[in-house]
Amino acid sequence: MAPYFLSLMMLIAIAGIAALGLNAQWGLTGLVNFGLFGFYMLAAYVCAQLTKMGLNPWLAMVCAVVVTALASACVSLISIRLSDDYLAIVTLGAAECLKLVVVHEEWLTRGSLGISNIARPVAGDASLLLLTLALLAGVFVLFELVARAPLGRAARAIRDDPLVAATLGKNVLALRLRLFALGGGAIGLAGCLHAFYYQYIDPTQFGPILTAYAFMNVIIGGRGSNRGMLLSTFTVVLLLEGTRFLNDYVTWLSSSQLAALRLMLVGLGLILALIFKPEGFVREYRLEVGRGSQSNQAANGVGGGRRRRSAASAGERSV
Repeated sequence: MAPYFLSLMMLIAIAGIAALGLNAQWGLTGLVNFGLFGFYMLAAYVCAQLTKMGLNPWLAMVCAVVVTALASACVSLISIRLSDDYLAIVTLGAAECLKLVVVHEEWLTRGSLGISNIARPVAGDASLLLLTLALLAGVFVLFELVARAPLGRAARAIRDDPLVAATLGKNVLALRLRLFALGGGAIGLAGCLHAFYYQYIDPTQFGPILTAYAFMNVIIGGRGSNRGMLLSTFTVVLLLEGTRFLNDYVTWLSSSQLAALRLMLVGLGLILALIFKPEGFVREYRLEVGRGSQSNQAANGVGGGRRRRSAASAGERSV
């Protein structure tokens, strides 16, 4: 049971980091990234190749995160002026191009054979889990600070109406580029941890299903809410993994029927979550003015108006 618990927690932590990265791109800024699995794969392969070349795993992870952030920035710079639908298509096309390179450039990636014996920065699954949880906490704190900072408020303004944000003097292109690269770096970190955990990667591990799971986490958790990402990731992974035990209780169905039933239950659970929580588990952070402040402002406004009228009357009488 202990190895399975460690594996489950690793999956939750890695998926949580990827969901936080997508939330920074799509949830906070409104940039649709259907190519998440490509950047995730890019980081995993860069990290694995650097470790195989003898580089320290810590440095390999840092280099892979930087490369993924730069790649995300380049893709966003090419397609950032496109609308949501076209941006989604471009990011998906970029991810598929990366996968074709991984599959066919065997001199660089070993193709379908994959890369094995990937060195870890720490020894043992338990130590790697603690490292992953610490990185998840660090990414969460970073994105919470971004969401509450002027950068996060500007990103939400761009998401809601980029034209209005531009008329107010915001550099829409620079802000989108920065947030897309920041989210890409978090997705790259998740890819590195994937390579460290499995210690073997091949092209079959990376596909659009990773993107689907990440969008699932963002939608259920609450678009723009970092706290919601933690809750939704935990819920979605438990739902996906818990349905694997159906064969212990539903013994009269075949394996193909059980697989179909599992997908139906997962879909039903997601539909119920969206029905009862249409805005997600947790609403995104918004800077609001309390009732007391509003009443004080209203009182000051009334008093200020009276003082101004009294001063005006006094001025008229003196004239």
